[in-house]
Amino acid sequence: MKKTSTKKSFWISLAVVVVAASAILVSNSKIDASSHREAPLIASDPLADNTDLYAFRSPDDQNTVTIIANYIPAELPQGGPNYYSFGEDVRYEIHVKNNPSTSGDDIIYRFEFKQTNEDPTTFFNIRLGQQNLKTTYNCYRSIDQGHSFQTIVSNGIVPPNNIGPRSIQSTVGLGATNYNTLRTNAIATASTGETIFCGPSDDPFFVDLGGVFDLGQTRGTGGARDGLSCKNIHSICIKAPIATLQKDGKDVSQAANILDSDYIIGLYATASRKLITVRSLHGEKPFNIGQWVQISRLGMPLTNEVIMPIGKKDYWNSLQPYNEDKSLEKYFTNPELALYMDDSQFGTAVPALSALRIQRNSLQAYDFGNTHDGLASLLGNPATAGTAFDTTLFGKYLLRPGQPRSVDLLPIFLTGVPNLAPYQLATGKNGNPLAAGKPFINNFLPTFGDMLRLNMAVPVTQRNDPAFSSLGLINAAVLGLTDPAYNTTTTLQFIPNMDGFPNGRRLEDDVTRIELQAVSGVVLAAVGLFYDDYIAGTANPVTTNLVGVLSYSTGVESNDRPFKSKFPYLANPSSGFGNCGGALTSSSNRLYPDQEESLKLGTPGIFMTNYPNPATTLTTFKYRLQDKTVVTVKVLDESGKLIETLVNNESVESGTHELSYNVTKLKPGVYFAVIENSNQIIQSNKFTVAK
Repeated sequence: MKKTSTKKSFWISLAVVVVAASAILVSNSKIDASSHREAPLIASDPLADNTDLYAFRSPDDQNTVTIIANYIPAELPQGGPNYYSFGEDVRYEIHVKNNPSTSGDDIIYRFEFKQTNEDPTTFFNIRLGQQNLKTTYNCYRSIDQGHSFQTIVSNGIVPPNNIGPRSIQSTVGLGATNYNTLRTNAIATASTGETIFCGPSDDPFFVDLGGVFDLGQTRGTGGARDGLSCKNIHSICIKAPIATLQKDGKDVSQAANILDSDYIIGLYATASRKLITVRSLHGEKPFNIGQWVQISRLGMPLTNEVIMPIGKKDYWNSLQPYNEDKSLEKYFTNPELALYMDDSQFGTAVPALSALRIQRNSLQAYDFGNTHDGLASLLGNPATAGTAFDTTLFGKYLLRPGQPRSVDLLPIFLTGVPNLAPYQLATGKNGNPLAAGKPFINNFLPTFGDMLRLNMAVPVTQRNDPAFSSLGLINAAVLGLTDPAYNTTTTLQFIPNMDGFPNGRRLEDDVTRIELQAVSGVVLAAVGLFYDDYIAGTANPVTTNLVGVLSYSTGVESNDRPFKSKFPYLANPSSGFGNCGGALTSSSNRLYPDQEESLKLGTPGIFMTNYPNPATTLTTFKYRLQDKTVVTVKVLDESGKLIETLVNNESVESGTHELSYNVTKLKPGVYFAVIENSNQIIQSNKFTVAK
């Protein structure tokens, strides 16, 4: 029913009054919340909900950095009839800080989306080549702190949701070659040189959500479940030249060394809505008026989930990195989680965290238990001269009485960590934590606010490198302390995984495990403030407590699907008709529904399954090729490490093919079979080995 002009005028007049009144009350304020439904307000607005932010030097294009901001948590693949999509009335932004001498953001990428229903006569999302919720976007860039914006992509394509083979590939659907082709064709090149992709993807975050939030009951390798397995998100991905992001326009080849401070950037992502939404009494589309209000923000992962208490989450989210409330710093300097890693507090109440114990008597001198002094007694000590603890540098910020974790957790989250003593590895310190050691991190950007910080000069650890580890900088620290290739000198060297979290964040990084280990004091141990069972003056700092912390695992250590080797690197979104759309139709010998339908109907593309699954002795991989194709078939473990190549770059005829594989040589666990073409994974199948 059409509204009369009188009604519309009434609503607009009312809205103007409300906006005027609201402007007085909320001028310059923000209502904010973020991540995987962790804050009360944003849980009711998933289209504007940041889930994760990633930033890493692109492994296949090392003159660039890839930034990925994900939104809309826990999308079910079988989400019909109204599938998930970016919000038309949401302004999505990625903010880059590269110059500490300026105020506010130095670069902003802004995305605005538009939707079209091409065939409103059907309840299907896709039919006969037409899409409902067909989505396009414009991308704008500001390089003057948001004062002006330049359009760099117009009418960019957002691929549809991966509904199923009839919708995507058949002649009664879109008739596409395969879903991967749709994603590839949606990659745009901006007028300013960036490569951009916006669209649905498999959620790359992995965590035992059910265990973590059941009062810390992480379940280890025996019973953990990835709470985001078979869930999708919507991603905004930017691959930008390093020279574009670097404050002086320099390429990485101009860096003085691999920890050059001039190449550090800080990033955070936001979503905003207009202040007022006006709804119709007659089912018509609401309209929005007023100023833009930020309602979601994300920089460092898990800040709001595990650092901020529930009563402060929405308030914390209302702030920007440039106006953080200093009263909230106490949640970093005396974190709640540390109470469950301290037997004198509540350590025995959370058995799953028993391997994680903080230092209460490090070097038989320093107590990092909550409300104790940590290293605060060193403030003003002449021994701190020239270190980060020097009162002429950051001593007063880092050495706070009664706030012991101001020396490690606070800088990790709010400033980044400088290449200054004591923030160098214990290698070469001869037992003195304040001495110069082996450099392994420099992502210090003194904005004193929550951002994901990345030093773009640090080289890439290739994903197929045997030394690659999802433990990021923690693994680099272990190698720097224990590996003779690195621990015999204090000279700056590239140590594998120096490019890992919290120096940026790679898709593969196990941030839940890393941050729990960090709360338990592993960074303190790395720089020479060892665990309590280390006796000062003895040779080996690798004590029982340290081994316990390093071997701790939540039980979910990798994504449920392997990542791609090319931009945007994320796995394709799960299909509502596929493996994640429900159980097998009858027995474990059957194909999954989408794959069985594709084989039967002869729809284009490449499809793969295996049976039986789980397997104990033999399993058979079954795959179909529409055309004669050069393919490689590999078996990977859960971390993505190559186990065996079954078909190596061979030209295979069209049709259905089977490969029998003996799994008795594999340990029980989760594995992936993948088909590659031109070194790009185009189909994967997850299977389990049971004994």
